[in-house]
Amino acid sequence: MNREIKNSNESASDIVDRKYKYWRFRIVYSLIIGYAAFYLVRQTFQVAAPKILTEFGYTREQIGLGFSAFAIIYGFGKFFNGVLCDRTNARWFMTIGLIGSAVCSMCMGFANALWAFVTLYALSAAFQSAGWPPVSRLMTQWYSPHELGTKWGLVNASHQIGSIAILMGGTLIAEKFGWRHVFFVPGIVTIIIAFLVLERLRDSPRSLGLPSIEEKENLFDESGHSDKENITLREVFFEHILPNKSLWYVCFANFFVYIVRMGFFNWAPVFLRESKGANGMDVACLNSEFEFMGAIGGFVAGWLSDKAFGGRRNCTSFYFMIVLVVALITFWATPSSSMYVNTCLMFAIGFFIYGPQTLAGVSGAEFGSRRAAATGAGLTGTFGYLGSAISGWGVGKIADKWGWNAAFLFFILCAAAGAFFFMLNWNKTSQRHRIRA
Repeated sequence: MNREIKNSNESASDIVDRKYKYWRFRIVYSLIIGYAAFYLVRQTFQVAAPKILTEFGYTREQIGLGFSAFAIIYGFGKFFNGVLCDRTNARWFMTIGLIGSAVCSMCMGFANALWAFVTLYALSAAFQSAGWPPVSRLMTQWYSPHELGTKWGLVNASHQIGSIAILMGGTLIAEKFGWRHVFFVPGIVTIIIAFLVLERLRDSPRSLGLPSIEEKENLFDESGHSDKENITLREVFFEHILPNKSLWYVCFANFFVYIVRMGFFNWAPVFLRESKGANGMDVACLNSEFEFMGAIGGFVAGWLSDKAFGGRRNCTSFYFMIVLVVALITFWATPSSSMYVNTCLMFAIGFFIYGPQTLAGVSGAEFGSRRAAATGAGLTGTFGYLGSAISGWGVGKIADKWGWNAAFLFFILCAAAGAFFFMLNWNKTSQRHRIRA
């Protein structure tokens, strides 16, 4: 009763602000938990790979087939699911993706043949690709571009939260109970989280009777249809995607970013053992440090793009990529005996690769517009995971034939190419940054 009296004294704008505050907080923490759960069952294969290699005698190239199959299906699925998500319900998309990914992970725990590992991992990619489009849609539905970079960087930390949890927890599970339990335990946890996400999330402000973010903050609505939430396929392709040169530059930049990012994501456990002489727990700790600094790097990059660069995400990314090139060269040249230096360099590489990875997603969503945010982010993700496909089979092939030195030279060249494409969008921002209603 007292709350009703208090609310009766609030103006309409105060009520909207209060409800926005509540739902933003609820949606952000739900997205962080939900997307972290995707990583619990996405990285199980990477954690188990060293023991699978030993037990079954597979080559690095054969294991790389699984990484590449995952990357190709995930990449195209990200765009396909982005288009669907912009036209349907983000809440259910994330829930279905989590449950499907968890089931595939648990089935991998029963596998005994290479074809089974590759097939199940590839199938899991289809469900995993339903994870990020809902995040892109919900973030652009609830936040203005003037704070989106910072909040996106915060939610993007879900990558690292999930990765650190599976790297540390999965390694302990593998050592104590065997590699098969690395697939079983995270799968069960993920299914529980899926139902939590379903209960917590809501699709858009208007689904709760609130004004859109453009109406609330008096922003320019690039859609031209402020009363229309969903978007047609024709609008997606002919208005928001095909003629959008800035979006395509981000896509090509993300292609090279992901070769480096997923090269470390997929191959660090094997590389650190073979080239740097690290043991199992050293590998888990170094990879966790890499992911931890990645979370900080993504948040700092988002904050800098909002506060210091006026929404110029690609300008910020360019500077990060240049420093990444230097860090990669130094890591490559550092002797394996200098573990302290190698640890510091893993920190730096994680920080400076996840910054551009975060901002590429923000740019894709912004250049796609609020109503096609999942599609724009999905397209950049598709290009990213085409790069990831190369980092799977391709890097495995390079390492088998020419060694890890050649693989690192490849990473350095890719980082430089990514910097070039970010530079082509130097001063670009979304329309909502530049124009007010």
